[in-house]
Amino acid sequence: MCTLMTTTGSLTTLTEFREAFALTKYRGPDDTRLIDTAEHKVIAAQEETSGSCNTFRRGIMGFHRLAIMGLTPEGMQPFIRNSCSVVCNGELYGFEIMKKELESKGYTFCSGSDCELLLPLWFEYGAEMFDMLDAEFACVIYDGRTDEFIAARDPIGIRPLYYGYDGEGCIAFASEPKSLLAICEKVMPFPPGCYWRNGGFTRYRDMTLVKEHETGDLDEICRNIRTKLTEGVRKRLVADANVGFLLSGGLDSSLVCSIAARESDQPIKTFAIGMDIDAIDLKYARTVADYIGSDHTEVIMTKQDVLDALEYVIYLLGTFDITTIRASMGMYLVCKAIHENTDIRVLLTGEISDELFGYKYTDFAPDAAEFQEEACKRIRELHMYDVLRADRCISGNSIEGRVPFGDLDFVDYVMSIDPEIKMNKYGKGKYLLRKAFEGDYLPDEILWREKAAFSDAVGHSMVDDLKEFAESQYTDEEFRSGCSKYSYARPFTKESLLYREIFEKYYPGQAEMIIDFWMPNKKWDGCDVDDPSARVLSNYGDSGR
Repeated sequence: MCTLMTTTGSLTTLTEFREAFALTKYRGPDDTRLIDTAEHKVIAAQEETSGSCNTFRRGIMGFHRLAIMGLTPEGMQPFIRNSCSVVCNGELYGFEIMKKELESKGYTFCSGSDCELLLPLWFEYGAEMFDMLDAEFACVIYDGRTDEFIAARDPIGIRPLYYGYDGEGCIAFASEPKSLLAICEKVMPFPPGCYWRNGGFTRYRDMTLVKEHETGDLDEICRNIRTKLTEGVRKRLVADANVGFLLSGGLDSSLVCSIAARESDQPIKTFAIGMDIDAIDLKYARTVADYIGSDHTEVIMTKQDVLDALEYVIYLLGTFDITTIRASMGMYLVCKAIHENTDIRVLLTGEISDELFGYKYTDFAPDAAEFQEEACKRIRELHMYDVLRADRCISGNSIEGRVPFGDLDFVDYVMSIDPEIKMNKYGKGKYLLRKAFEGDYLPDEILWREKAAFSDAVGHSMVDDLKEFAESQYTDEEFRSGCSKYSYARPFTKESLLYREIFEKYYPGQAEMIIDFWMPNKKWDGCDVDDPSARVLSNYGDSGR
């Protein structure tokens, strides 16, 4: 996990750039490099930082490195070649094959970094290269031959990228919005599956676009799910740095860990977190760890740990969304413990399964068409919710996150499965995923366990503690008055008001970075609720017990 920042024209001074870019140093603590994009020269760390950036005719390109692939200094970015430069926060899976093809065309490489391939790919294929990548990435290219900038982001938005303009129309890009606040009037997320060029966005890939539904035999579909997810895990095990796994004890992270354990020669390292009072998931995570033979670590958090971290976590996330913040508390604290006590540099997680196979609330979908449309909505908005949470909680602790359920081939396939087959007609949510891994992957009590939201499963008391704390911050009149200040995504509980006010403290006027609150589809019978937790749904049943 690395971080990038690029400004164009005279958008900022060198001093301002350095100060803004330093805010995300935690994403890439190993090395830092800035270059003058016009001169393609490195800006020395001791270079005079006063005065205007007008001396930088085209702008500045910066990179903080967390070394994962190609650990030598030669793998440091920005990469410069033929009057062009590039910075990329990404992983290009299977890049070795592409590298051999480029070498056959006469290109040479000086590092083992996958991202060194990007400029040769740009020279050979132009913007068509983005759809060729099996990758999670965010990158900015400066092409000195045409004097233009090009930026792009992976089709799901697993790697973060934001953009903003100054008053004169100059654009800037950065991995996190906090780096752009001081120099841009408005900051927005870069749309996934798009590239920016010549002042506009072009969509090169839409993961929700299904040309033809897969309607084959159920057993065949399940075999394909197993094969494709296994490959998604396998390719994400490749790293020159140490790899670990977040294990909640739920279906999704347990499957990732089980597959990885089968693919690894040594016991994998797994990590779980729970409250000190009612840590629901810890016992299930321990069951999985024992079953797959992992080197397992438990982290315990307290009410005070959660409250002490709350404001920083909201600053780190850059969101006011209730679900995202609740689920981030445990994830941030377990990643913090991993960073402080281990040499793990890469973590695999179980995000994106729910969007593909269904949440508890999607059991209420009135028909297959609406089930599919809800999945499309969730995939399109992932980069503002679960993917944002995973990125910030992990990268905020100088670790890289990888998401096997976000494998492009896997997502393409699952989205293409006839929604009539994916809907919960089997008395068990995510039936296809469960059935795909019947056998000896997991104990039955895990494979067929009811889903519990992570923010609930670390301990029901955590959400209750947050609500209680928020209640103590406002009288009823202060709550009504506080909510009335906001017309966009207006808070509707004292908890949501507390989160919004902390968000505005650090990101004033930037609420449109998040489209709305993550909530069940209120149009459906059974889903018109005032809290995002699945605990308020009538079908919650034995979930989280």
